[in-house]
Amino acid sequence: MQRKRNAPLDGMACLALVAAIIVIAISPASADDLANIPPALKCADLTGWKMPGSAATLTKAEVVPEAPPGTVQPSPPAPATVSVALPQNCRADGVIDQRVGVEGKSYAIGFAVALPDRWNGRFLFQGGGGLNGSIRPPLGHQAAGEVPALARGFAVVSTDSGHQGAVFDASFLKDQEAALNFATASVGKVTMAAKAIVAHYYGQPAKRSYFTGCSTGGREGMLASARYPEQFDGIVAGAPAMRTGNSNIGLAWANAAFSQIAPKDASGKPEPAKAFSAGERKLITNAILTACDAKDGAKDGLIFDGKACQFDPAVLTCNGDKTDDKADSCLAPSQVDALKKAFAGPKNSRGTPVYPPFPWDSGVAAEGVAIPGILTTGARSPVGPPVWDSIDVDQLEDRVNASGLDRLANTAYWTNLSSYFGRGGKLLFYHGVSDPWFSAVDTVNYYERMAAESGGMELVRETSSRAFLVPGMGHCSSGATLDRFDLLSAVVTWVEDGKAPDAVVATGPAFPGRSRPLCAYPQHAHYKGQGDPESAASFACK
Repeated sequence: MQRKRNAPLDGMACLALVAAIIVIAISPASADDLANIPPALKCADLTGWKMPGSAATLTKAEVVPEAPPGTVQPSPPAPATVSVALPQNCRADGVIDQRVGVEGKSYAIGFAVALPDRWNGRFLFQGGGGLNGSIRPPLGHQAAGEVPALARGFAVVSTDSGHQGAVFDASFLKDQEAALNFATASVGKVTMAAKAIVAHYYGQPAKRSYFTGCSTGGREGMLASARYPEQFDGIVAGAPAMRTGNSNIGLAWANAAFSQIAPKDASGKPEPAKAFSAGERKLITNAILTACDAKDGAKDGLIFDGKACQFDPAVLTCNGDKTDDKADSCLAPSQVDALKKAFAGPKNSRGTPVYPPFPWDSGVAAEGVAIPGILTTGARSPVGPPVWDSIDVDQLEDRVNASGLDRLANTAYWTNLSSYFGRGGKLLFYHGVSDPWFSAVDTVNYYERMAAESGGMELVRETSSRAFLVPGMGHCSSGATLDRFDLLSAVVTWVEDGKAPDAVVATGPAFPGRSRPLCAYPQHAHYKGQGDPESAASFACK
């Protein structure tokens, strides 16, 4: 029997409705038992449905015909198109708490639920990105390999988190309720409404509930485990934007270091993205690979043993003055110093780190992708000034510490997951080591702190949570890396079959025909010394 509990949300009446629906005893079911459940209603019957005692209303419900492979594009950063067919489904769009807010602007939590004709009994919440502001197609494509959750028969919900606008439009923060919905509340409100819709449509509640998301969606996944511990059975949180105030200081720090050595534009403003030429960026990348690539037993352009990587950019210092004939063969001392400073991360005047270092990795100069490497962009943040001539870390840190939104939205410090883990919840993390916005070190630091406060790393890895680092991968996907892997199947298998994922196999278009295991931290993939070096089967977790 699923235990009932009132959550501290505005939509408590909706929670009561869901609790009433799921008083039916639910026994754990294997994957074979969860398949081909038909709807109990017609799709059109959902239009206008108002959940009793709730501020949620379905504004429309329409049948979406089967979509052939390659015809549906998920939200970026993601594959250009979905490579498998998507089943016919009922898409139900709705709103929660529709109202008029600050400056007479209309607000509501918008959401959409995709309800497949043949349901597998599972529910999935698809996390958002950036500052949200739009309802992205409810597919469940994040960390799902080549087969999104919808194509597997999941009912999937997506939401704008309480406002409409461009992905980094922060104007909604003027409105108190919109800000609160973005920071925390929309996850709980949408979960309860979507579960009620699923139960109403199929005549029975979801047997298992999952969450997958990256970036802001990763932060929302952490929120789900920390603030709504009874709502989900398994969560996959990728590259979580868990303390953006601090990560933006980290980017500003690196940007300022690059600005000090960068050429200036016609107005005299530094251009940090030009601090290193294309040739110099390639030089730096090759030097990192020379120092660290073979540590995992295979020299293949990917650094799996990141802890053994001890790269020092001083090895690139020119012997004598840097002249035109040395343009792309060495770095000036000022360039070396800027590199060291930028990647080391900022500290305040007391010497306390404000944000951790960025790792030396093969994708730090990635270009030609949706979110280029940190050297290619000059450490430009997606929000805030594009150029930092100088930086006062203390002042920026004080500003972050004084921000109510930063404190409320921050998921980096809450490590008590005893209720979530106590009811059998599983939590998987993943992070690209070359992420130019959020350092993978920050996610590892959280994972280690959470594990230490949850019985120790060995116990947590055995029973509750694992983390996976993806070398060469940028923010959520892309780069000269292997960025196709199926953590959704991994978390479902752990939840429903009790088998923890020691590793998941990764592939990617950057290396056709290559596969590698992504090993659960703190292990890494290591070449066995024999066998096809392009095959995951030739690598072991070490």
